[in-house]
Amino acid sequence: MDKPFYEDGLAFECQRCSACCRFDPGYVFLSENDIIKLVRHLKISREVFLEKFCKTVDIGGFKRISIIEKSNNDCWFWDDNGCKVYEARPLQCRSYPFWFSLLADKSNWDGEEQHCPGVNKGRKHSKEEIESWLAWRRREPYSQTE
Repeated sequence: MDKPFYEDGLAFECQRCSACCRFDPGYVFLSENDIIKLVRHLKISREVFLEKFCKTVDIGGFKRISIIEKSNNDCWFWDDNGCKVYEARPLQCRSYPFWFSLLADKSNWDGEEQHCPGVNKGRKHSKEEIESWLAWRRREPYSQTE
């Protein structure tokens, strides 16, 4: 079996630029645990949370729940002071950039540098740390809707 390109680890250090939370359209897909944490954090019902802050996105026949965006493409929970739900932020946000899609090969990882100034900079994260994020995602898949 081939070793992953990140066998010796990958450098990443958040630059606090907030580009991953703002400016460009995208999706923040939620797991069931994410929904539970956010509902508790916001002290609202699941129904209100889903109705007020979420949308259903059809991705190749899979319908997933995503946080809505503001008209300027910022995450709904972003404001001038940062993330309003930081303590309860979704796994997708916490695990960035250690996502399956970015770790598929070195060109995907290096290409992310165009969007994130922290990629290939700062602290080196070990293969074990990276794979623990991937394992967490496998244990906590995105919520599906019908």
